[in-house]
Amino acid sequence: MRLEKEIKQKIPFQNEKSRAFVNVLFTAGWLTERLKLHFKPYGITPKQYNILRILNGAQEPISTSQIRLRMLDKMSDVTRLIDRMVLKGWITKDVNMLDRRLVDILISKPGRKILKEIELADPTMNDTLSNISEDECAQLNDLLDKLRG
Repeated sequence: MRLEKEIKQKIPFQNEKSRAFVNVLFTAGWLTERLKLHFKPYGITPKQYNILRILNGAQEPISTSQIRLRMLDKMSDVTRLIDRMVLKGWITKDVNMLDRRLVDILISKPGRKILKEIELADPTMNDTLSNISEDECAQLNDLLDKLRG
């Protein structure tokens, strides 16, 4: 569906760059809502999922500040998110033995389990991109990387 129809815009955009800017913002919101719906049955938020993926990829304890640097959403309150995830048993938090000011965060077995469950149910997330081919996904990735240039 065309952007103008979805946002009920009656006046044309000034140019394609203006349309692209609004389209990126609109699509980001649309994707976020789809992710929220996908994660809801697991009791996890997209930000918490992002943290689990970061920890799983790190394969060693990392600090809160390192997690914050790797987050997709740089405005997240990582400390609060981590505390909630510790309560759910998805991650562990221990004082760093070399620098007691730092906290080491590590994904736990239950955290790996929920991550695996979500990834096994991944067709829902992949369906989001089913309207575009692998080549078009590569082109989209190139364009988005270029945009952030």
